[in-house]
Order: sequence, then structure tokens, then C-alpha cells
Amino acid sequence: MSASSAVQPPSVLPDIPPEETQRVMRTLLMGMPWVGQAVYAVAKVGVPDALAGGPLPVAELADRVGADADALFRFCRALESLGLLEITAGKEIGLAPGGHLLRSDAPGALRHFVIVNGEESFRAWAEVLHSLRTGRPAFEKVYGTGHFAYMAEHPEAAESFNAMAGSGTAPAVLERCDVADASVVADIGGATGVVLASVLARLPEARGILQDLPQAVADAPAVLRKEGVEERCEVVGASFFDQVATGADVYILCRVLHDWNDEDALRILSRVREAMRPDSRLVVVDNMIPATPGFHPGKLADLQMLVILGGKERTLAECKELLERAGFRTVAEHLPEGPGPRGESAVEAVPA
Repeated sequence: MSASSAVQPPSVLPDIPPEETQRVMRTLLMGMPWVGQAVYAVAKVGVPDALAGGPLPVAELADRVGADADALFRFCRALESLGLLEITAGKEIGLAPGGHLLRSDAPGALRHFVIVNGEESFRAWAEVLHSLRTGRPAFEKVYGTGHFAYMAEHPEAAESFNAMAGSGTAPAVLERCDVADASVVADIGGATGVVLASVLARLPEARGILQDLPQAVADAPAVLRKEGVEERCEVVGASFFDQVATGADVYILCRVLHDWNDEDALRILSRVREAMRPDSRLVVVDNMIPATPGFHPGKLADLQMLVILGGKERTLAECKELLERAGFRTVAEHLPEGPGPRGESAVEAVPA
């Protein structure tokens, strides 16, 4: 049986109201490369930074960022329709409030997120059928190697990726986890230490250990210094597949396990388990998928994990099962507060 004949369409289409057609069309338009790549191109050439001081005529803006004036206007007009830019009758371009988030000096990681997903990740998605048919990352098919191996050989791409991973904000759910009595907190796979710094800010007597690959923690001292916790932190540049720093009361894996398939995630958890004392506690934070129908960003992020990294977003039940397989016992669960797709979840576990 051919692929085209495997699924037969119904003989009679249901009566589809016009508003449903419009809704589907809008969803497709917003999800097509047109939107993401338009935002990427404008951010990459530096339009948001060039407009930080105020609106500019399109010709002057084009000179500043090295773009064709007519093409730039057309890109900016598209972003104006998305609420990121503003355009006057005289073709002066300015930033809308949301557009300021794409500046290089803006808090968070939106500019880095846009650039990372507009470059290597975007090219990998062109081979998405490879992931659908094989369950393997399309990234490997496009680049001939895994994502992290590629980053190790391409410093510019790694810089963007590490900046995205390391310049975000700490998840609010961490504030509900039981870490108040910890004397030493270890953030494993913590990049530049944003999450660890936020935890130590609430624990003025505690010390911290930050562990990630050497290139990932390269900017950590500056981040920790800015947050006033550098003197209380030890930075360890090492792979968590090899070993995990010992001596902590609380170990944090924040936005780490979703990068990896179950086999690799179990290897990471095993290394953490080896480093822990019997009375240590593990906190896992990820964008866990609810076991209910309807929209949730984790369901789309899960595809990104598959196509780019070979990882996966898990449900709470899947996360707990993984922890049990690695020799842990769940002692607390923290779901996002309030209805709808908001925030991340956390699971606290101890050695079984």
C-alpha cells in the first residue's frame, strides 16, 4: 500500500462554518516560516537595537543596519501588523512596546531565542519528515552530527545557543520548592547561573555549585557577580554525563532533562544520584505537558525537542516514572498555578 493510499479522506466533507476556516487559516499563517523568519531577519540585522533611541526614517534605518530600504520597509510593515513595530505616515519606523523585547539589552532571552530558531534550527525543520518517520532528530540528518556536538565545533552558533539558555529568567515554580534549609545548592546544567543566582538570593547563608560544560559556564562569573552571589558560588566546567559535583543538600535540574531522550536522561539522573547523600533532595523543573486535550506550549516545544535535540517534553507521570527508574522517590509535585498553559512544573525527589 502506498503512503498516499494509506489514509483515505471521507467521501463527504462536514459542513465547516466560514469562521472555522478563517481560524485555521490564521493559525497556519502564524505558524508558517513567514512570521518566524521575518522576526529573525529584523532582529539579526539589529533593527531593534538601532531603534532603541527612538524612531528613524526607513532610509536612515536601512543605512544603519545594512539593508535594502524597500525590502526593510516591507519587513517592518509585516512586523507592525504583529504589534512589534510602529510606522508613521512618513515611513518612520519605531519600536512598539513588545518590540523592545528584541533588543540585545532587554531582559530575558527573546532575541537569542529568535536567532537560534532562525538559523540552524530552522534549517533542520526543513527535514522534519525524517523525524516523523524515524523518531530521530532531523538536525542529525542536516548537519551530520548531534546538536551539542555541532555546537562544540561552531563557536558562533554555540554563543547564541548558550546566550539563549543562560539569559532567561528563573521559573516561578522554584519558589514553591522545599529548599529553605539547604546549605549548599547545586545547579546541574545551569548554564550562566541565572537560576542558581535566584535561589541563592532567597538563601543568604547558602553556597552554590554551578556545573555545565566549560563553554556554557564561560559567562557565569559575570552573571553571578551582577547578582551579588559570585563569592558564594563554585563554578564547575564539566559534563554531567561524566560526573556530578558532590556535597550539595539540594540538586537542581532546571530545563535540562527535556533536552534528552529517556536513555540519556537516565544517565544524567544516575550521575546525580551517585553524587547525592541519602538526605539530599533533587528538584526537576520542566515544561511538563498536561494529560488533557487543548493547547499547551509544551506540545509544540516537544516537537522542537524531537527535531533538534532528540529530546522530549514529558508529562508529570512520565517524569515521575523516569525518576523512579533512576532510583528516586517523588516527595512533592508543583504544577503551574491557575488554569491554562502557564508556567513550568517541578517535581521534588529523594533517593529511594
